[in-house]
Amino acid sequence: MQGSSLKTLKQVRMYSIPVGDPRVSELITWYLRVLQRAIDVIWENIEWRYKFPRIERRKGRQVVVIPGKLKVPELPKSRAFKKRLRDKLLLDCPYARHWVDAVIRTAYSIMESWRKRYLKGRARKVKPGVRRRFARCKITLMKVDYEEKKIRIAVKPGEYIEVSWSSRWFTKRLEGWRVGEVILKDDRILIPFKSTRVIEVRDVVAWDSNELSLDGFSPGVGFIRVDLKPLQSMKITYERKKRVAQSKGLKDIYEKYVARERNRERDFINKLTSGLTRLLLNTIHVFENLDKEDLVSKKRVEKVRRKRNARTPWINIQKKISEKAIIIKVSPENTSRTCPRCGYVVKTRVGRVFKCPRCGFELDRQKLASVNIYLKYIKMRGFPHSYEPERTMMEELWVGVTLSGWSPVMWIPMKGILRAVKPRVEGLVLFDTKPYETRTPQYN
Repeated sequence: MQGSSLKTLKQVRMYSIPVGDPRVSELITWYLRVLQRAIDVIWENIEWRYKFPRIERRKGRQVVVIPGKLKVPELPKSRAFKKRLRDKLLLDCPYARHWVDAVIRTAYSIMESWRKRYLKGRARKVKPGVRRRFARCKITLMKVDYEEKKIRIAVKPGEYIEVSWSSRWFTKRLEGWRVGEVILKDDRILIPFKSTRVIEVRDVVAWDSNELSLDGFSPGVGFIRVDLKPLQSMKITYERKKRVAQSKGLKDIYEKYVARERNRERDFINKLTSGLTRLLLNTIHVFENLDKEDLVSKKRVEKVRRKRNARTPWINIQKKISEKAIIIKVSPENTSRTCPRCGYVVKTRVGRVFKCPRCGFELDRQKLASVNIYLKYIKMRGFPHSYEPERTMMEELWVGVTLSGWSPVMWIPMKGILRAVKPRVEGLVLFDTKPYETRTPQYN
């Protein structure tokens, strides 16, 4: 990446505070009952319209936008309908009126989500139902005192619930952050804190998501390989333990293993993202726009491959990195089949090594995908594809994540090529907040 540029980094962190007020549970019970009523009314007023096949011309070629005759649900969104819905829900509302507005907004959010999934063939023509107990609070129902670090939530006219985060363990992390819309649960309140700041971007890393590794490419560093084998090994171990417990009918033991697996996976992802964002400061992370449902679909993927795809939490890794750095997603189409030198697209993806039949370019297929993802990002920015990728393929950085202990990601600065690191070997140097610097020349 030439020079540097300014980007706006938006961060959101969610923290929970225990609450023992019985009014919260009563409010949630009413909220869910009214929310389901709102969904029922919206469902009864849906209009089903047909959309017919359509072909559009994009970038000099014809693209099928709608492949066939399709029946599409249209949600009622007129101002008159929303007013009638609000008046109907206010008839037996013992709480502040703004809670009804919060219910209506949540109901439309649920229906919009169902509509998108229905159009993609992932939801049936069945009315959504509310199962989880929660209540989403609007900003108009809250008054935040940032000096005393306290939130006052209006329940009824003249009646409030106060929550303070002044003495919590995460208080120092949130200096200068703003409070978003809180979510009420029976035993706790979830508070989202938001921050917006401008950072000076110095580099770009493109990541190819694979089963056993994350393979990255950056002109400033070269190739970066993140080993995911410890995570896969842990998940396979717990799959075996859960299978044994399930076969013996030990429900409590099964749930214990589920919780342990989830916690260890979160720990791994937290260490990974924390380490990468420290190692690669002020960096844009480019990922493939993967659809996990397609990767685990029974119609498209065989059973063995489907189980292996389900083990790797690519989406969770991307979400966690997005909390600490800027991420951009590009299409994964042909990333492991395109020659980065001449642009030739081969027909198959067979073999570990890619070899271009036109210009003879050779490269490991996973590294090739990361290079092509980087080139797609460059193309999005309007830069031409006019350089030889081999110029920055001389270095390779390997990083690993420990599943136990306090050490996140470790690395050793070495002369020449950076090699893989075993986390428990003595004498390792934990990387600090300084970014990794390489002697690899930048592009002009």
